[in-house]
Amino acid sequence: MGPALLAPLVVAAVVGGGGEAPAATPLRIGLIGLDTSHVVEFTRLLNDPSRSDHVAGGRVVAAFKGGSPDVEASATRIERFTSELTKQWGVELVDSIEALCSRVDAVMLTSVDGRQHLAQVRPVFAARKRVFVDKPLAGSFKDAQEIARLSRESGTPFFSSSSQRFPPALQALRSSAALGEILGASTHGPCPIQTYVPDLFWYGIHAVEMLYTLMGPGAETVTRVHTADADVVVGRWKDGRIGVMRGHRTGPPTYGAVAYGRQAILSFGAPRPDAAKEPSSSAYPALLEVAIAFFRSGVPPVPPEETLEIVAFMEAADLSKARQGAPVALREVMEAQRSAGDSSAMRR
Repeated sequence: MGPALLAPLVVAAVVGGGGEAPAATPLRIGLIGLDTSHVVEFTRLLNDPSRSDHVAGGRVVAAFKGGSPDVEASATRIERFTSELTKQWGVELVDSIEALCSRVDAVMLTSVDGRQHLAQVRPVFAARKRVFVDKPLAGSFKDAQEIARLSRESGTPFFSSSSQRFPPALQALRSSAALGEILGASTHGPCPIQTYVPDLFWYGIHAVEMLYTLMGPGAETVTRVHTADADVVVGRWKDGRIGVMRGHRTGPPTYGAVAYGRQAILSFGAPRPDAAKEPSSSAYPALLEVAIAFFRSGVPPVPPEETLEIVAFMEAADLSKARQGAPVALREVMEAQRSAGDSSAMRR
């Protein structure tokens, strides 16, 4: 059922409303949701050509504040980030997403609360602006599926990803000729939990995205072991391969991965006493380069069907936790939403 459900969600590459800026002209980029440190980091990288890691091709010119009063990480930081963007970088603050879309060529939806993403992306698709949705795509598989539907129906492509998909070390591991065929993989990263979204949607998504970077889509079942200090999530792929994600809440908050190849076993990442909790800042330029290329081409670097599978993987992990570690099929999550959608259509 999975491929049949997901295949129609691939979005054709089309030009957003108003056409594209010529390749030599920096794209005007708008931000939605100023309650994450990402908006500051992204703006610095895009708007400051004096930086050695400057990303050319786009400039943040406008922003919609957004925010979630019931989320501490949003309510306690949004004013500080808004102040830096407007005062230091001259970003125009607008009072609606519709106004934002009228001023920009492309959009980065950065709200830290994934529950906000569906409502905030609706006017972006209505304006036919290509959009990058920062992780997580949504606060649930149901919302994620609706975002993909709106994208398809408006003919407006999107992509969503963790920055941890693009660090050079992970990409080099993925493409290493020494590995041969990748038979399995394991990844690790910090996994603090927030009560307003499923457990892995907050930080665990970084290590899940890393796992999918190595394994590709095709997970069939998920089994999760949960303790106060850590989560271990084991995915069985349809071809029999096994992928493992470990999310830790104690010890060094670092990221790493092991790829089990037919010819070699290779890895990267080692704990460091001075490691920061945030994903490596070196991942941000790589993510932005990919985003700029997407805004110009309309071709998502991560297919929508893979992103939806990642959301289903994380939601299935929550079900496995609730069932004391019993295996959960991803199709259970996907089919539940399809059935709900069919019932809703019949009522209408």
